[in-house]
Order: sequence, then C-alpha cells, then structure tokens
Amino acid sequence: MSKHDDPNTVSPYRDIQQVDDKHALEEVERTLSPDLDKGNQQRYDKVDKELAKYAADEAFEISEEENSRLRRLIDKRVLAIMITTYFIQAIDKGTLSFSSIMGIIDDTGLYGQQYSWLTTCIYITILIVEYPQNYIIARVPIAKYLSFMIVAWGIVLACTALCKNFTGLVVVRTLLGLFESACQPAFVVLSSIWYKREEQASRVTYWYMMNGAQQIVGGLLAYCFSLIKTGPLKSWQWLFLSYGIVSVLYGFFVGWWMPDSPMRAKCFTEEDKRLMVERVRSNQTGVQNRKFKKEQVYEALKDPQVWGYAVVQLCTTLPTSGLGSFQGLIIKSFGFSILETQLLAMVLGFYIIMVLLGSVWIVKKTNQNLLTMLGFCIPSFIGTICLMTVPSETKTQKIGLVICYYITLSFWSAQTLALSMLSRNVGGQTKKSVAVALNFIIWATGNAIGPQVFLATDAPRYFIAFATHLGCYSLLVVVIVGLRFYLKYQNKKRDELAAAGVQEAADAKMVHAFEDLTDKENPNFRYVY
Repeated sequence: MSKHDDPNTVSPYRDIQQVDDKHALEEVERTLSPDLDKGNQQRYDKVDKELAKYAADEAFEISEEENSRLRRLIDKRVLAIMITTYFIQAIDKGTLSFSSIMGIIDDTGLYGQQYSWLTTCIYITILIVEYPQNYIIARVPIAKYLSFMIVAWGIVLACTALCKNFTGLVVVRTLLGLFESACQPAFVVLSSIWYKREEQASRVTYWYMMNGAQQIVGGLLAYCFSLIKTGPLKSWQWLFLSYGIVSVLYGFFVGWWMPDSPMRAKCFTEEDKRLMVERVRSNQTGVQNRKFKKEQVYEALKDPQVWGYAVVQLCTTLPTSGLGSFQGLIIKSFGFSILETQLLAMVLGFYIIMVLLGSVWIVKKTNQNLLTMLGFCIPSFIGTICLMTVPSETKTQKIGLVICYYITLSFWSAQTLALSMLSRNVGGQTKKSVAVALNFIIWATGNAIGPQVFLATDAPRYFIAFATHLGCYSLLVVVIVGLRFYLKYQNKKRDELAAAGVQEAADAKMVHAFEDLTDKENPNFRYVY
C-alpha cells in the first residue's frame, strides 16, 4: 500500500478544512516532506484512460496567439452550437407565453390555474429526471446525446398543435420537460471541458442571453403568426408546428457538427487535441472521468458552496418562471393592445441582453463575481416595489410600470454568473455531476413554483406574486454575501498552506490537474468569487 492509500497518513488531497492553526500547518508540512517527490508526479492510474492519451505529465506554456487560435476553433464547433441550441430552446419555451394572447386558452378550454400548470408540469418533470440526466451526460458521447434530445423535443413541440384540451397539453408539456432537461446541464459540463476558467463566465453568458434574444425574435415571429386568420390551423397551432419542425432539423445538424470532447474531435488534428486538453489544465476541475465515486457524492452534498449555488437558482428561477409565463398577460393588463404587447416584449429582450453582457463585462474588468451579482439585485427590488405601489391609470404611469417590469429582471445576471461559478469552482467529475444535478433540481423547483404564485384571483396586478419575489431577492442577497465570505475563507486557508511550505498547495506545474480530484481534495485549487 502506498502512502497515498494509507488512511493513517496525512494526504495532500485530504480536506484542508482540518488545517486551522499554525501548529497544524507545521504538522502537515512535516508529514508531507518525505513524500514530496512521489507527490510531484502525475498518477496515471487516477486519470481517465481516454484523457491520458492526450494529457502531458505537467503543465507547459501555450502562447497567447496559439491559445486564441484554439479558442476560435472551439467557439466555431462548440459555442456556436450552445448559443443556437439555447436560442431554439428559449424560443420553444416562449411559445406558451406568446400563445396565451393568441387564443390557446380559449381554444383548449383552459380555466383557473390550468394555464399555470402547463409551465409547472415541465419543471416537475425536470425535477424528477435531473439526476438521471446528469448521470447519463457524464457517461455518454455528450454531443450525440444532445442531438437526440433536441430531435425528440422538436417532435413533441410540433405535437402541441394537435392538442384540443388541458389533458393533451399536460402530456406534451411533460414530455417537453423530459427532453429539454438535458440542455443546460450539458452546457455547464461542456463549458468546463472546453474552456479555461477565465473564459467560462463569458461563454455561459453568451448562450444564456439567448433568453433575451428569444424575446426579440420570438415576439416578432409571434406577431407574424398572429396575423394568420384563416386556414386549417389557428395561429398558435402554426407557431408550435413550425418551431417543432425547425428543432428536429437542427437536432440532426448538431449530431453531425459538434464534437463530443477534445479527445474525440475528428474535426481537429491530434496536436490540436493535445493543446486543447492542456489549455484547460489550469482549471483543475478535470475533463472526463466515467468512474462513479460515492465519496464525491457525499462531499457534494456536504459542500456549502454547492447548496449556495442551488439556492441562488431557487431565488432567481421562481421569479423568472412566473414573470416569463405571465409576461404577455401582465403587460397587456396595463392597457396595451396585442401588437403593442408583442413589441414591448421585444424591448424586454434587449434589456436582458444588456444586463447579461454588462454583468460579464464588469466581472472581466473587476474579477468580482459575487459583488457584481449583488449590484444587479438592486434594480430588481426597485422595479418590484414600484409594480406593487404605482397605480395604472394614466398613460405615463402605464409606461413607467412597463419600465419597472423590465428592470425587475436585472437579477438574471446572478443566475448566469452562479452557473459559471458552479462550472469553475467544483472539481471531480462525480462531484460536479451531483452538484449540477442538485443545482437544476432546485432550478426546476423554482420554475415549478413560479407560475403558481400568480393566482387567477389576484389578477391583473398580482400583488401576492410580487411580494413573494421580494422575499426571493432578500434571500438571494443573504446567500451571495454568505458565499463570498465562505469562498474567500477557503482560499485564505489554502494560501496559508502554501506559505507554510506545503508544495501541493503551490504547485505551478499542476501535475495532479487531471486526476479527478475534487476542489476540496486538491489544496492547489483556488476558488473564484
């Protein structure tokens, strides 16, 4: 048995929370010293066999020019697919909101809370299937799996045009949740596989801001479809059918164009594959490991930061889901026509894009993720309070209320940056799959609850819903502040280890980066916050 396997030996990969004072630091240093030579080599038995073929023994420098060239190649094959896929998914999800003012409620005989349940049932499904999805994503060719799911959700979306009642709509919406549940978790994993830590915040933001783009394009297309007054199908039926067919065709394209991983990318040269693996070494979150490790499951479930990211999703998706589903009804309630409502939804899309791009620009300039998230929560408080207190009588007040509705959605920057922090701050493939699953289970919970707080009896101003949102924003602030203190403290303890001479806490060669160590097992890991 080697010293690394001996449970009685202090390991450099043991949770460094056990090191709390100077005496403990000196003890760790003294225990590690005889084994530093062994610990300074990559342990290939712990590296995924497919990855090991392309992983160097230790870090080597890639020039900025070469790094930029590789990033452009990856953007062309991976980022382009993530952006387009998320845009199509956002468009598909937005069809229900747009169809709500195109006649689907009356044509299918919906009443009471039935319309709300058409959104909730999607997220209940996601809540149930999320962990199995993440387990599968970590163990199959990810691009091929994503391609299959896109084709499947396209077929289901097209079938929505055939629905005549609430039962039929619930069935297709539930299936839609099943197939769409793979999209965002797959993107979080893809971001960590292909991109360096400093690139991930912007890449996650680029595909996530397609929520805003769908507001722009979706609103315009929905208006065009609403002009259809004759023919065998109603305007909302043409909307679902057309989007479904486009999604199916695009799904086949994804399977052909997108590589599964740097190691399996037939579109790149062998040398480029090696360089693409090397460029993400500094992430220290791994690239691929299909071995299930139950100790990483326990670590994920006990890690405060994992729960912190999940609560951020709850506090942001609960308002987002309701505001998205009832967007058309809320804006229309201010006295605007169907055309004006569709056009105002497009303006909201521009605002969302500005918020997301603005937040990632600030992060890039300041390297402050959590403080940026905190700053963008302020407009959400202001907008929501105004929506609850300003009357809707004069034209000026109605325009003001629409603007308040726009700025309420500023908290979306927190949702996006939290996703990018999850991909950057969680190491170990099993731990990451559990963390991502937990994140999107809570995400689905928030989305499922969101429409239900918009009570039909509380229409059209929905004071109960907006009061609930204020509670979410308040909890969000508490979690963001707590995460910042926690991550900063963890980095401080690791810096103390390095200062005490523990080589594994200051390993410039990052020889253990591909050994599927978790962030807690690796004292050389530093958190971004």
